[in-house]
Amino acid sequence: MDFNLSEEHRMIQETAYKFAVNEMEPVAKEHDREEKYSHDIWRKACEAGLVGAYIPEAYGGPGMGFFEVALIAEQLARVDMGLCTSIITATFGSENILFYGTEEQKKKYLPLLVEGKAISAGAYTEPNAGTDVAGVRTKAVRDGNDYVITGNKMFITNGNVCDWMVALCVTGTPDTARHQRHSLILIERDRKGVTTNKIHGKMGIRASDTAEISFDEVRVPRENLIGEEGKGFYYLMHFFDTTRTMVAAQGVGLAQAALEKTLRYVQEREVFGKPLFVNQGIQFQLAEMATKIELARNITYKAAWKVDQGQMDPKLNAMAKYYAGEMAVWVCDKALQLHGGYGFIDEYDVQRYYRDAKILEIYEGAKEAEKITIARRLV
Repeated sequence: MDFNLSEEHRMIQETAYKFAVNEMEPVAKEHDREEKYSHDIWRKACEAGLVGAYIPEAYGGPGMGFFEVALIAEQLARVDMGLCTSIITATFGSENILFYGTEEQKKKYLPLLVEGKAISAGAYTEPNAGTDVAGVRTKAVRDGNDYVITGNKMFITNGNVCDWMVALCVTGTPDTARHQRHSLILIERDRKGVTTNKIHGKMGIRASDTAEISFDEVRVPRENLIGEEGKGFYYLMHFFDTTRTMVAAQGVGLAQAALEKTLRYVQEREVFGKPLFVNQGIQFQLAEMATKIELARNITYKAAWKVDQGQMDPKLNAMAKYYAGEMAVWVCDKALQLHGGYGFIDEYDVQRYYRDAKILEIYEGAKEAEKITIARRLV
């Protein structure tokens, strides 16, 4: 058992962090304040090889894996979660094309993502169906060689900026078993009947685009079906089992950033004539923060590594996502508290970290759903 990263992995970390510092940090506050998506940073990230690391070389990608995706996500999140999310989700939903798509679909869609020519989205969540994935109601009805799609999606990452989205739709009848009613269908955003509306006023990750989407009798060819009809629910569960490691890595990176900012602050800030850091109570809190981060990092790396080894462990992946998300919220809360009043104002990054952290306990499966996944696999 070797816990050391390879030289290649360390280079990936260094490349991602340098990119974050040089390209993201100078504009992070601006994009957060203005709720602005950055196409410029996305294109530069594609050029740097930070988008679609899991896409095989046969389809124009770097040919790495989900462990490398986790390393990239961690380092980008050390600077800004919103811009990080814009970069690592630029291929969101298209993992399903790699897992279950035809060879023609892979050749047509995957190269565009790493070349900076297209952005994808995963249109799964609905106004009344979040954690209850099988409760999705958007319908795709066969009509000749087409599907006619009608319904609504909510909280869709990249919804306003994507070129296409992979949507979960009902293709079965009311008599079909609940978990066999759904299919995954690729829908181009510019098709007639697709309407997207940007969601404003988010608490955090404001640089990431989030949308509400409606489908009004959108017609797409049956060749846009990904995999087999009726297996969409199971495909999506595998998708989430995989991508949860990416979200866990975001939690690790964000918490690391909060710790680093706090360490600098408590060494510079003087109270009663001495730096805050000399106070043992402060030291104990920093020690707890560092320990929790390291624990989350280890379980996240293990979970992502096992995905690439073909040893998918939904329980472990859920543990990583649940623990890393909750840890990041806790660490960012401590960081803001240790900054005192300064942590509460826009000038200091920890207030943004604090706002951004909460989404880690919500998207890609709320932490309560992760606990259910874990508990059901204990027996």
